[in-house]
Amino acid sequence: MAHEQAPLQAVIDACAPLKFAPLPDVRTTSVQASREHPATEHWYRTDLMVAEGAVGPLFNQLTAQHGPDHKLPGATHFMRSLLREPIFLVSAGIYLTGRAALLDKRHLWFPWLPNSAFGTPTITSARMAVLPDDPAARHHDAVIVPDEAALNRIAARHLVQAFSPIIDALHEHTRVGLRTLWGWVLDTQHFYMLNPARFLGRDAEAAWRRAGELGDALIEAGAVTRARPRLFPFYETHPRGTWAVRGTCCFDYKGDPEHGFCTTCPLKCDDDRRAELQEWIRNPALAP
Repeated sequence: MAHEQAPLQAVIDACAPLKFAPLPDVRTTSVQASREHPATEHWYRTDLMVAEGAVGPLFNQLTAQHGPDHKLPGATHFMRSLLREPIFLVSAGIYLTGRAALLDKRHLWFPWLPNSAFGTPTITSARMAVLPDDPAARHHDAVIVPDEAALNRIAARHLVQAFSPIIDALHEHTRVGLRTLWGWVLDTQHFYMLNPARFLGRDAEAAWRRAGELGDALIEAGAVTRARPRLFPFYETHPRGTWAVRGTCCFDYKGDPEHGFCTTCPLKCDDDRRAELQEWIRNPALAP
C-alpha cells in the first residue's frame, strides 16, 4: 500500500502545468507540498479562530492595514485571502482528476503574518472522495463514493461545513449578507473549473456544466445565493473565446471607484464586457 500514490498528489500534479493554480499548502503523512514559513507567523485553525472570536479583529486589522475602506469589498477581500486556495483545490481537483478534496474545519489552517495579512492556507488532511474505479481507491486517504453525484454531495457538504463558521462570523461582524458571501464562493467555484479548461484548450461549456453540478450540490448543502454565474461567449472562433459573468458582485468598485466594474461583474454592460475581453485576446498583455 505504501507505494501507491496518494489521491491528493494527483491533483497537485494535474495543476502543475496551469498558469494559474492557487493551491493551499499541504502537510500530511502522505503528501508534503508546502512553502517555507517564517517563525513569526501565528497559526489559526478554522474552528478555533471562530470559537476564540478572532474573525472580527482580524478583519479589522487586515482592512485597516491593506484596505479597502468599505465593508462590502472588504468582506470579499477577506474571504479571498482565506478561501481562494481551498476552493481551487476542490473545484479544479474535481474537474482535472475526478477526485474531491474533503475539507475539514479542524484541518484547515491560516497563517497570520506580521504585516497584518494572511499567508497561504494549509490543509493537514489528505482525505479525498474517489469513484470505485479510481486507481487510488485502495489508498488509505480515499473515501469511495458510488458515482459523480455522490462525489459532488460529499465534497459540497465538507466545503460548506468547513466554511460556514468563517462566513457566519464574518456576516455577524460586518452585516454583509450571507447571500453575498456565499455568492462569492459559488462564483469562484465555477470559475475554478472554467479557468483550467480555458488554459488547457478544453470544452468550456462542458467544464461549466460540471461546475454547475457541484454548484447545485453546494446550494443543497446550505450555500445560499441570489443568482448563479453565467457563461459568456465573446469570441466564437477563438479556442479561449469563452469567459463568464459572476452571479454576485464583489463590490470592488465601491472600494476603488476609479477602477469601475470588474470584467466579470454582473453590473457591467455586456457590450463593454465583450469589447474588453476581445481586446485581451488581441493583446494578452492587457489581461490582468
